[in-house]
Amino acid sequence: MTVVTRFAPSPTGRLHVGNIRTALHNFLFARKNGGRFVLRIDDTDRERSTAEFDQAICDDLAWLGLNPDQMVRQSERFNLYEREFERLKAAGRVYACYETAEELEVRRKVLLGRGLPPVYERKPADAPVPEGRAPHWRFRLDHDAPIAWNDLIRGEQRFDPKLLSDPVVRREDGSWLYLLPSVIDDIDLTVTHIVRGEDHVSNSATQIQMFEALGAEPPRFAHEALLVATEGKLSKRLGSYGAEHLRAEGVEPMALLDVLARIGTSQPVEPFGSLDELADGFDFATFGRAPAHFDPHEVELVNARLLHKLDYAAVADRLPAGAAEQDWLLLRGNLERVADFGSWMAALHGDIEPPELSHEERLLVKDAAIIAGKLDWSAEPWRELTSELKATTGKKGRELFHPLRLALTGRESGPEMAGLIARMGRDRAVQRLEAAARR
Repeated sequence: MTVVTRFAPSPTGRLHVGNIRTALHNFLFARKNGGRFVLRIDDTDRERSTAEFDQAICDDLAWLGLNPDQMVRQSERFNLYEREFERLKAAGRVYACYETAEELEVRRKVLLGRGLPPVYERKPADAPVPEGRAPHWRFRLDHDAPIAWNDLIRGEQRFDPKLLSDPVVRREDGSWLYLLPSVIDDIDLTVTHIVRGEDHVSNSATQIQMFEALGAEPPRFAHEALLVATEGKLSKRLGSYGAEHLRAEGVEPMALLDVLARIGTSQPVEPFGSLDELADGFDFATFGRAPAHFDPHEVELVNARLLHKLDYAAVADRLPAGAAEQDWLLLRGNLERVADFGSWMAALHGDIEPPELSHEERLLVKDAAIIAGKLDWSAEPWRELTSELKATTGKKGRELFHPLRLALTGRESGPEMAGLIARMGRDRAVQRLEAAARR
């Protein structure tokens, strides 16, 4: 069996961390098992779906590296839905209903008031049809046997179909609701595994009967715990935290994917550099039942850790003109974003504003300029410079190193000075020390 998973977003908004996580887990499971990852755009809601959001979803997935092996749009598959709907109608598994939303709500309140579950009550086959009212259509659940499956995350699941309402699958205007077209697509696309949030568990129960009614074996299901913000329920602000925001912030896509792949599991979050590495360790057996807590700060930390070991070839096309591999290897350990590299390049090879130093510090860097001008720069200029200064001035520790760092880089902190001073060269180092001594 070839593993086939699918991600099915609606083009009514941008991707955020919640649905990116769903897409990622489907992608990783398919990748690990040598299978196929399908992107299905659920655009049956013609009023809210837009071509702009459709394109944005595709662009975001491409930026994240979650490239599908196949892509379909539900708006192009209505003939297939119509054909299968007619099959179910002929078999008596879908039937017409005529209640208004107001009538259903009244009946729901009556049942709740009597302490009964608010389950839809089927009308007799010979019930009168209201004149001039178009029907909506429900799928008739089979009440004779419990619905059960072994969920890859939640374990054994059982539902009594008598406690479930026959779901509406088609509206009065002929438009489709989510449940039935999704099942028809999964059969047609040979989907073998459905990975989605635990809020779809009851949907899966009704959809299992739809698969069976259409003569298909249901896929395996994996219902994962929902993503929540560190402060509790996933907030609206966090719901907008996604690919668009990250791109604007200059965050590496793998930093987000590294976090989303592991939170909610027993595995530690680590800065993996590729999706193949993530896929190798992907295992539903490690997923917990507790909500997965998402903290944007963790993405920031992973982003920095990722950059600190990223090869030059992976970022060369995003670095300023003239940036060499030696520059990247020297500076990457001090970066939080690739965009930070440009300012450090200026500190290394460009012009800096001489810092304000005390009188005693200016005397120190003046001596340093004289010594630096005489050193053999092909050896270890930083070690030799600081050793001679220590011997001649008696200064050490911060009293020695801090004024030198300020004078040479204009920064309070940064990469190791030995690498920086060797890379900037004798002439630039002497010039900066002399300028700081004069200020």
